[in-house]
Amino acid sequence: MKTARTDKMESNGLMLPSRRKLLGSGVALAAASLLSGNGEAQASQQQLAAKPAPLNSRRKLGSLEVSSVGLGVQNMSRTYPTTVPYRPEMHNIIRTAYEHGITFFDAAEAYGPHEVERILGEGVEPFRDEIVIASKFGWNIDLQTGERRPGLNSQPGHIKLAVEGMLKRLRTDRIDLLYQHRVDPTVPIEDVAGAVKGLMDEGKVLHWGLSEMGLNTLRRAHAELPVTAVQNEYSMLWRGPENEVIPVCEELGIGFVPWSPLGVGFLTGSIDARTSFADGDFRKRETRFDPENRHHNLNMLELLKKWAAKKQAAPGQIALAWLMARKPWIVPIPGTTQMAHMLQNIGADAVHFTGDELNELTSALNAFRVRGARLPDVVQAYSGVEAPLKQ
Repeated sequence: MKTARTDKMESNGLMLPSRRKLLGSGVALAAASLLSGNGEAQASQQQLAAKPAPLNSRRKLGSLEVSSVGLGVQNMSRTYPTTVPYRPEMHNIIRTAYEHGITFFDAAEAYGPHEVERILGEGVEPFRDEIVIASKFGWNIDLQTGERRPGLNSQPGHIKLAVEGMLKRLRTDRIDLLYQHRVDPTVPIEDVAGAVKGLMDEGKVLHWGLSEMGLNTLRRAHAELPVTAVQNEYSMLWRGPENEVIPVCEELGIGFVPWSPLGVGFLTGSIDARTSFADGDFRKRETRFDPENRHHNLNMLELLKKWAAKKQAAPGQIALAWLMARKPWIVPIPGTTQMAHMLQNIGADAVHFTGDELNELTSALNAFRVRGARLPDVVQAYSGVEAPLKQ
């Protein structure tokens, strides 16, 4: 059943924190983490991280109010997936993010699987009622063991059981924003919406969304049960959603949440011509990072660095600020396992462009053609899928 608290959160979109105070240990760690590196860009990053401005601005995804920048926690159980981060530090990053104004945290049952939801639930427990938690269902994951099995599963009965597991792992009584992670080609989207509607009636889900879906499926889903947000890959490095998805979101009043808004690290300057990717790092299989393609694509980074110098910002902050300038209902969710990077990402909210500057930057990006594919074919096959028609 819904409580007075969840009713209030639905009507207001979010209950904001009553106060925020800087965590000295987090700021110290941020500065220390930036001591390795070189040149003016590193000094600029160090300055930005040492005195992060509180993130006070808010945006609306449909009727859901969130901080203008969110935090993706996908890699907090395993990074790309080659190393296991120190769990207490992941909690520290999550809590420091909240203290600095982030109220939007993005997870999924597939991350880990299951383990990232546990980490997030542990981290946000002291302030759960003052934030928005997003999670996702849809991959074929064993409900008890977390074993990843082939394909997808959005059968209505499975969805309900998957959400019960999410609630336990996240230590909460509701998911603020529940996405279908990928469209199941065997289940009509009307049946998926019906299962989510049942969870909403029980107060276990407050809003819902879709990720990497086909356009007709989005329209059908929204007609069946109003969609709050779409989550697709979108960044300077991959602008595909501009062609059709973002215009449909604007038409229907649906918010847009870019995943990988920093181009899996490329737009921060952390990848160069000499970078090698470990076995198990999926970027090793993305052709946009093949040596020849990467050599060409690094020209975009040079453009970013010029704008970073002009705005006294870091390249990643320019990339995030550009996304936020595109539409007032776009909310990026950069992920990180490093305190300094999280604090730097918050600083993107303070970077603004005049109309002429935005046109100049966008025109330069329009003239650039990224070489290589954003995903391996086997993964790309799950994007843009249309759900079957309901018989």
